[in-house]
This record gives sequence, C-alpha cells and structure tokens, in this order.
Amino acid sequence: MELVIEILASKGFYVHKAVDGEEAIRKTGKEVYDLIIMDIELPGQDGVEITKIIKAKYKNLPVIALTSYAMKGDKERFLSAGFDDYIAKPLDILDFIKKIDKYCNF
Repeated sequence: MELVIEILASKGFYVHKAVDGEEAIRKTGKEVYDLIIMDIELPGQDGVEITKIIKAKYKNLPVIALTSYAMKGDKERFLSAGFDDYIAKPLDILDFIKKIDKYCNF
C-alpha cells in the first residue's frame, strides 16, 4: 500500500490511510472522498465486508479492490461483491494509473 500512497501523493492527490476497516468506516463518515482503494487483507474485518458497509451508505463512491488474489475468477468475485474495479498485486504501475484516471482524471 505504501507504493500506492507514494504514487498518488507524487501526482498531487491528498491521501488518507486507514490502519483497519473500522478506521476506514470512520474516515468515510467524516470526509468526502473521490475514491477508495481498499486492501482486501485488513486486520479485523476484511476489505470485502468493509466495502459492503461503505457502499450501503455511499453507493456512488467508487471503491477499487487492491489484492494479491489474482487467480482466475477473483476479479469477478470482487466485482460481484460490490467493488467498482480491481487491481492485482504485485502492482502494475501503468495499469494502476489507468484505473485511477478512470475515476479521478489522474
């Protein structure tokens, strides 16, 4: 996730990091975000459950799954769980930039 933060910050984005799902939910309730990049492997509840909670309240807020799950069918599984897009680890920087641009005019 540090590489993601570094790339976004270098492009002028203001980046907030949450250490776990509960913090992500709290921050989403206090700030207005253009996009959430959700790591699937979080302490406590996983990123899928946290995304469902966030999307229930903020349906139009795009959430991209960032995950090491990169087997056949994983992308579809995350999209059907409510994510708007999917980025597999290890991070392909060009693919990452294209996906962020799709939502934020990177």
